[in-house]
Amino acid sequence: MRRSTIRPLSSMGGYAVDPWQSVRRTLGVAACGWLAAMLTALTSYLALRWTWVPISVGVVLCLAFVVALMLLHRAAWIALLSAVPGLFILVGAVQYAPELALEVRGVRESVVIVADEAAGTGGDNHRYTLRTADGAELTERLTYNGSAWAPEVGERLDVIRDPEGVVPMEQADEVDAAGRLGGLGAGLVAWTLMAVLAGWRGHVRRRKGRTDSLLLSL
Repeated sequence: MRRSTIRPLSSMGGYAVDPWQSVRRTLGVAACGWLAAMLTALTSYLALRWTWVPISVGVVLCLAFVVALMLLHRAAWIALLSAVPGLFILVGAVQYAPELALEVRGVRESVVIVADEAAGTGGDNHRYTLRTADGAELTERLTYNGSAWAPEVGERLDVIRDPEGVVPMEQADEVDAAGRLGGLGAGLVAWTLMAVLAGWRGHVRRRKGRTDSLLLSL
């Protein structure tokens, strides 16, 4: 028979759970959240040419934090709530480095869209050919995924491009490194508060002996 690692307390009607162990678990989970964000941001900086690399790393690390939070809390609902700030963290950590690079060394151009590779195909993966004010056609294409608010041929807009060709070109009004950093920070604050809440509620649940179900427990 499997022995329980939680000792019953006859005087309190509950179970003996070391509060310092719960504190250490809480700090560990909160640290995992911060580490996930920093590693994703570092990967984004080191792999500016390949956006899919930090996205993949960030998704895996964010999912690891969500699982750790669920185990700490001994319930699943807070893990679902953590997905919202997790999205802010993922976007901020992935986009901060390339957008900062564009702000620091990027060249701003006023352009007009002269062609779209997705035109007439019904596709949502747009690759725009751009022409500058002096009539020169840029070799780099502006990409846009999606149909909502997609620019159209003939439309004029401002873009920022990397003269070194490392960071993909972006529309000027979408480059906001400070905003990405702010979203990342807000997400981390939310994750930290959730870890504290999960640690406290998990400690209470363990004292009550409610450690069986992760998905059905509230």
